Amino acid sequence: MNKFSSLCALLVAGVLAGPATAAPAAPATAAVATGCAAKQQQVQAQIDIAKAHGNQNQVDGLSTALREIQNNCTENGLRKEREGKVLDAKREVSKRQSDLDKAMKKGDSEKINKRKDKLAEARKELQEAMDELDK
Repeated sequence: MNKFSSLCALLVAGVLAGPATAAPAAPATAAVATGCAAKQQQVQAQIDIAKAHGNQNQVDGLSTALREIQNNCTENGLRKEREGKVLDAKREVSKRQSDLDKAMKKGDSEKINKRKDKLAEARKELQEAMDELDK
């Protein structure tokens, strides 16, 4: 895992562990940012929330993450990363479908239900990864 990925993971962890306050909504007339600009806006919104709650440690971590995005994020790199996540999610869906097919051949209703749940979760993750491609 490279330094940028590590910081992004830290950013996500900080956001998830941070205050349960939603980021302020962008005005309806503002253009919707995509790619690296969107990532920068998301981090800046989290910095603003952390500042409002007096969480200086989170502000420091998010500020570092923002600098890393500003210095290292490229649209092509971000696109390739997101495409990789979609590919991984597609593989997971295929694996889960295969597992379900095997369970159905055996006829074990408990395993079938478990496999259906796992397949549904994998499909949800695939959809989320595909949605990220457009951001």
